[in-house]
Amino acid sequence: MHEFIEKNIGLMGLLIFIVIAMGGLVEITPLLFQTQTTQPAEGVRPYPALQFAGRDIYVREGCYNCHSQMVRPFRAETERYGHYSVAGEFVYDRPFQWGSKRTGPDLARVGGRYTDDWHYAHLMNPRDVVPESNMPAYPWLAERTIDGEAVAARMRAQRDYLGVPYTDEELERAAAEVDGKTEMEALIAYLQGLGVAFQNKR
Repeated sequence: MHEFIEKNIGLMGLLIFIVIAMGGLVEITPLLFQTQTTQPAEGVRPYPALQFAGRDIYVREGCYNCHSQMVRPFRAETERYGHYSVAGEFVYDRPFQWGSKRTGPDLARVGGRYTDDWHYAHLMNPRDVVPESNMPAYPWLAERTIDGEAVAARMRAQRDYLGVPYTDEELERAAAEVDGKTEMEALIAYLQGLGVAFQNKR
């Protein structure tokens, strides 16, 4: 039988597909019915307009290439960063920013650890606050302003196509909330919001 399957490429391909499909069903289907993987964790809310814009900048600048946003459930990590990450933290993230490489520290719990001024100085020139840092500087973020209408349109798309529960009022206010704000301010707002729902959890 084994030899017959190996000689019949079409049959072998079909059997491989069936095995992979069954494995996927066994692994993935239960997750779709577990509320802790599809419902927001306590205290997790959709991003306000300024943080939403900052998250887009975080993605655009490739920050996830060096910074993860997932505290693994190991003692060394939870003592350094705080409560381990749970699926409900990421229900409004598209795409997820878990990352797999840590050239820089994990940022899942960075919100509130440093002042806005510290983040500003760090983004302007990281070596001013962390001399051994190899992170590049991002001075242009302080010069570029945010397009409020584009932010509102992206938030509306998140609601309409991905189910993020933004209200009509939030969408109407979005452009005004980011009016005159720089990309630097938006990125700092995003960083300051990371992990704040889990600050008092261990």
